Amino acid sequence: MKLLRYGPAGQEKPGMLDGEGRVRDLSAHVSDFAGESVSIEALDKLRSVDVSSLPVVENPGRIGACLATVPNFFCIGLNYAKHAAETGAEPPKEPIIFNKATSALSGPFDPVVIPRGSVKSDWEVELGVVIGKTASYISEEEALSHVAGYCVVNDMSERAFQIERGGTWMKGKSAPTFGPTGPWLVTADEIPDPQKLAVSLKLNGETVQDSNTDDMIFGVAEIVAYMSNFMQLQPGDIIATGTPSGVGMGMKPQRFLKPGDVMEVFIEGLGTQKQETVAAE
Repeated sequence: MKLLRYGPAGQEKPGMLDGEGRVRDLSAHVSDFAGESVSIEALDKLRSVDVSSLPVVENPGRIGACLATVPNFFCIGLNYAKHAAETGAEPPKEPIIFNKATSALSGPFDPVVIPRGSVKSDWEVELGVVIGKTASYISEEEALSHVAGYCVVNDMSERAFQIERGGTWMKGKSAPTFGPTGPWLVTADEIPDPQKLAVSLKLNGETVQDSNTDDMIFGVAEIVAYMSNFMQLQPGDIIATGTPSGVGMGMKPQRFLKPGDVMEVFIEGLGTQKQETVAAE
């Protein structure tokens, strides 16, 4: 299933794409997509719904983030071999885990707001993993059975805030609109191998990131199992699994976002985002 949320910000309704790419209204079956409503059990119930019986939404308008809220917005750092190399970092021996503020969550086509004082705002196409079943101390072999689905994430980053201001990376990752997510939550049964997906990002029409999830240092199953040793993962949690090479920080000379730039963010099977950057008021 390809699930989505449509409508004005704060008034989104749940929907599903049918076989012809039309949006169908799921409001009679689920109030929204967040937490337990994206558990594997809840999604199994949605699969029993006759898609042809759902009302067609002729003009869905704005597409919102595919999740209304998230209990936790986790990220994995330096998880593509070529990206680690472009930053001059040694490949990590264990996954690097950090958080984005959940308030960074935003729609896949909403403007990205460059925060006040920013001089190094950057882009990062990432495979998002949505947890569908509580996970504590699970094995790598069990891990994918705890995944509800996948989505595109643009893990926006302000590098000066992240690296030059002390403390953790979180402060460079968490500005409002710094977590475009969607357009769809694609259930795990439609993605048989999350380690074989093309990922790319265009900036003003120029391809700057072009890779495949097979370049991940730590795959999805390893990440989910590893994290479950340190925390309990919950239905609705999202994990952004790292970005490939081609970020602005890794360019020579470095290149960062300015108002009016347009990003097109793509992952095979999961759809495309498009955002224009605007200055903070």
